[in-house]
Amino acid sequence: MSTPQPKADEIARKWYLVDAQSAVLGRLASQVATILMGKHKSHYAPHLDLGDHVVVVNAERVHLTGRKLADKLYRWHTGYIGNLREVTAGELLRTHPERVIEWAVQGMLPKGPLGRAMAKKLKVYRGAAHPHAAQKPEPLPLSTRRSPERRQHG
Repeated sequence: MSTPQPKADEIARKWYLVDAQSAVLGRLASQVATILMGKHKSHYAPHLDLGDHVVVVNAERVHLTGRKLADKLYRWHTGYIGNLREVTAGELLRTHPERVIEWAVQGMLPKGPLGRAMAKKLKVYRGAAHPHAAQKPEPLPLSTRRSPERRQHG
């Protein structure tokens, strides 16, 4: 008996709208990555792109915990000799808040062509307005569940 594999024309992609206001970056990114990969679907396959589209609004209002605004560094190389760029999370959140969410989600997706195809279905916007009203995105409530508290033994 073989496992049924969905064909490209059989994949039904939905659109979800996520409001990043007062959301913690890592928790938001992990839930968005799950939707982009299609892990929430019953016919998930790790070698296929079965995920849905995600529109994230209010990217400038995402939160980072602890001292990450000052201590977390984003680094990239421009391709020119000696041009390793470095910026703090606070500065990147002020100038390009979309990149903070995009880079966090891309880090949780598979590497290679499959992950890049999944990342193209992510649309991030600084404010509350977005041009995807025609796709009728459904609001996706973010779960605020935290890991269980550690119990003190003794």
